[in-house]
Amino acid sequence: MITEFAKQFLFTALILLGGLNFVAAQTDGQGEVNDDNHSNHDVQEDAHDASHNSQDEVEHKEFVAKDFIIPHIADANEIHFFGDHHSGFSAPLPMIFYVKGKGFDLFMSSKFHSEDGSHDEDAVVTAVGPNTGTVYIKDPNTGISSQGGESFYDISITKSVFGMMFIMTLLVIIMRSMAKSYTKHPGQAPKGLTNVLEPLVLFVRDDIAVPIIGKSKADKFLPFLLTSFFFIVASNLLGLIPFIGGFNITGTVGVTIVLAFAVFFITSVNGNKNYWGHLFWPPGVPNVVKLLVVPIEVFGMFLKPMVLMIRLTANMTAGHIIILSFVSLVFIFNQNFGAGAGLGMGVFSTLFMVFMYFLELLVAFLQAYVFTLLAAIYFADATQEAHH
Repeated sequence: MITEFAKQFLFTALILLGGLNFVAAQTDGQGEVNDDNHSNHDVQEDAHDASHNSQDEVEHKEFVAKDFIIPHIADANEIHFFGDHHSGFSAPLPMIFYVKGKGFDLFMSSKFHSEDGSHDEDAVVTAVGPNTGTVYIKDPNTGISSQGGESFYDISITKSVFGMMFIMTLLVIIMRSMAKSYTKHPGQAPKGLTNVLEPLVLFVRDDIAVPIIGKSKADKFLPFLLTSFFFIVASNLLGLIPFIGGFNITGTVGVTIVLAFAVFFITSVNGNKNYWGHLFWPPGVPNVVKLLVVPIEVFGMFLKPMVLMIRLTANMTAGHIIILSFVSLVFIFNQNFGAGAGLGMGVFSTLFMVFMYFLELLVAFLQAYVFTLLAAIYFADATQEAHH
């Protein structure tokens, strides 16, 4: 069974890669040129005053929790490790654009820069495509557009996509090694990592797939159920490791919607005559009532995968927000009530964050279990035979 799972894992993983951020954009833009008629002395004096005022603004800038939390949970074109956004340490990711009629542009996200040299994270930045010469404009509020109005497709590798590809590559390697260990040592007790992961594989098979779907049909859906379970668990655990970029893979809608669509697709393809019959023409129900029941059932068919997506996205994002909110309380109390209040809140926040961290470890496995369990229930409903 492990060998069969390893063979089918890569195919299912390719489906999950459909969560790539594939967006078409088309806009018009224009540049502005400003003239400066000040003398050289006045320019130097104004530059000095501006630098001084900018430094004062940074020092006295009020802390806004939203501006601290949202960048940590949102997707990005770089992996930020520590420090603020302009002086901290981060790793740029590839920007990949296809401009209609011109071809592909490939460059790193670090090529984006503001014309005035501003390091403000809310500043509008631009980059020139090395192949097509297209000027790309990245606005924090409106996204990426082109200055000349060229139509292009954005298939860049974002932080969530990079994390997703890393997790799937890691899982393929681990599962293949598990399969090889069973082949090399048949009939022997597993060792090492195989010994740790085997109870989870057996749990999904013996406590989820077989009891719900049935022993005769469970093997058909087991590769997807195992893939979903381990992918969600690994993605959630990756997001809990500090100082590696703050990944929020399963909190990204583009990822969870692909997982939910995969469940919907498998359910629809494997639905038997009994499943579709109960859906569009439920037996034993008066015809007048069917006019009300059938639309509800059809709507429920699409609602089920939507619930899977929303539940997983919301629960994983909420955990990150709660932890970051208690970090924000330290700065808010320090800013409004002084260093003593900030220190006291720091002690309380640290203790609560430790508690939340262990709770998130539980949620990481719980959400994977719930998603896998509900998927198995949907598969069982689609394949069950008629009862007389």
